Amino acid sequence: MYYFKSLFYLIVFYGVSICQAGSYDDFFTAVKRDDAGTVTTLLNRGFDANTLNAEGATGLFLAVREPSLKVVAVLINWPKTNVEARTPKDESPLMLASLKGLTEVCQQLITKGADVNKPGWAPLHYAATHGHLAVMTLLLDNHAYIDAASPNGTTPLMMAANYGTPSAVKLLLEAGADPLLKNDQGLSAIDFAHRANRPESAEIIAAFVRARQPKGTW
Repeated sequence: MYYFKSLFYLIVFYGVSICQAGSYDDFFTAVKRDDAGTVTTLLNRGFDANTLNAEGATGLFLAVREPSLKVVAVLINWPKTNVEARTPKDESPLMLASLKGLTEVCQQLITKGADVNKPGWAPLHYAATHGHLAVMTLLLDNHAYIDAASPNGTTPLMMAANYGTPSAVKLLLEAGADPLLKNDQGLSAIDFAHRANRPESAEIIAAFVRARQPKGTW
């Protein structure tokens, strides 16, 4: 009797393992293909939305990366999804959506509790890198710290000066970014602009710095 019970449990365990493995593959394939119907079916059957793939990323992160926007909507609206789950590189779905300029997705993530002021590299750094003005404005409207410092002291303004656009630089300065801050290498935003050969951004920063100087007396 013991033998038959053990065999029965072994067969059940094996069957469950096969089903779970199949669901795992089906889930991540559906994410890549933006197959919202399959993702919804798997979630309703009990598949964990926060399951990690071989890279250590969740389905939501991968859906934003594709982007698979129908799947993104399903996963954000699924009540058990952790919208703040990080990759091994400490990147969040909101950071990636900010980098890609997906304003509506950013709004949905923020509404669901995504951290606008994630320590270290923050969503505003990522939005500023590609000069996504609408996302930058959204983040600032949701109390993103404008002078957030990355692990090496780099601010969003420095990222905008080096990689972004003059419009992104101007937006941050007008919103109150400090152009005189320096990172761990002693570089300011204007140094970033000069190093990247972005004279228009450098001049915008220089004009803001000059405007902050005390007025002379006659």
